[in-house]
Amino acid sequence: MRIISLLPSATEIICLLELQNSLVGITHGCDFPADISHLPVVTKTTIDHHAASSEIDRQVRKALTHSHALYTLEEELIRALKPDLLVTQSLCNVCAVDQAQAAAIAQTLPGPAQVINLEPASLQDLFATIQRVAAATGTEHIAEKKLAAMTARIENVQQRTALHLNSARRTRVVFLEWIDPLFNCGHWIPELIDMAGGIDCLSQAGAAAKTIAWQDIVRVNPDVLIVCCCGYTLPQAGKDIATLKAQAGWENLRCVQTGQVFMVDGNAYFSRPSPRLIDSLEILQHMLHWHHSQQHDPRCQLIC
Repeated sequence: MRIISLLPSATEIICLLELQNSLVGITHGCDFPADISHLPVVTKTTIDHHAASSEIDRQVRKALTHSHALYTLEEELIRALKPDLLVTQSLCNVCAVDQAQAAAIAQTLPGPAQVINLEPASLQDLFATIQRVAAATGTEHIAEKKLAAMTARIENVQQRTALHLNSARRTRVVFLEWIDPLFNCGHWIPELIDMAGGIDCLSQAGAAAKTIAWQDIVRVNPDVLIVCCCGYTLPQAGKDIATLKAQAGWENLRCVQTGQVFMVDGNAYFSRPSPRLIDSLEILQHMLHWHHSQQHDPRCQLIC
C-alpha cells in the first residue's frame, strides 16, 4: 500500500500502526516521528508559521476570506506518487488540507485511491480514528495492542486523579490555545483536564476553541493557567508571553501569585488528535498537581 498523509496527526497514527514504509508523501507540518522527514512534501502554505501570534492570526483570517483552507496540494507530485490511500480531515480548516480538495484529486489519480476523512473531537474519537486507519490498512492486530497500551496509561492517570481528589478539590484551569488574540481550548482538551482532576473554567468539551476576552480570565481567576499555542514550540510561545504579562491585573491572578502558570509545546502536545494526546494527559496531570509533588516534567515549562 502507498499512503499519503495530509495532516500531521494522521502521520503519527500511520506510524503508530508501523506503516512508515508505506508512507510515500506527507505535509509540510509533519515532523513526528523524525524518521519521516525525508519523504516528499505534498502541501504548501503562504502562512508564516514563525511570525508572532497576532501576525499569524491576521494572515489566517485574510487567507480564509478567500479560501476554505490555508493549504494547497502539489497535485502533480501526488499523481506521480500514485497513492492507494489518502488520509485527511475536515475538523479544522486552519490545521490541514480541506477534505474536498483531497476527494477532488483522488478522482484524477491514475488508479483507484481511497480517501479516509478523520474528524475526532474527543479522546474516544481518537481511538476510533486509529481503528479506522487500521481497518483500511489491515493492521487491526497492531492497533489492538497499541490501544491497549494507551488505555492502560489513561487508567493510570485516572487512578492517580481519584487518589488526589479524595483529599483535595478539583483545580480550576484556564487553558489558552492562542495568545494574541486570546483563544480558549476546545475539542478534547476540556475532557483531558477533567480526567487529570481539573475544571475547565472557560471551555466546553467537544466544542471548537473560540476567542475570549482578557476580562474572562480575570473573572474566573484560575488556580492554574496553561499556555499551549497551537502549532507553536516552546521558544515560539515564549516570545509572546510578554503580551500576557502586560495585561491589566496579571499580577493579581491567583495562578500568578501562587506560581502556577505553565507553558507547553503546542506543536508536539495537545493540539494534534494523535497518540501523543496520552502524553498530553500525563503532562496535564503533572501541571495540575505540581504544587504537591514539586517534580519537574521537562515537557512543560513553569513560567511564573
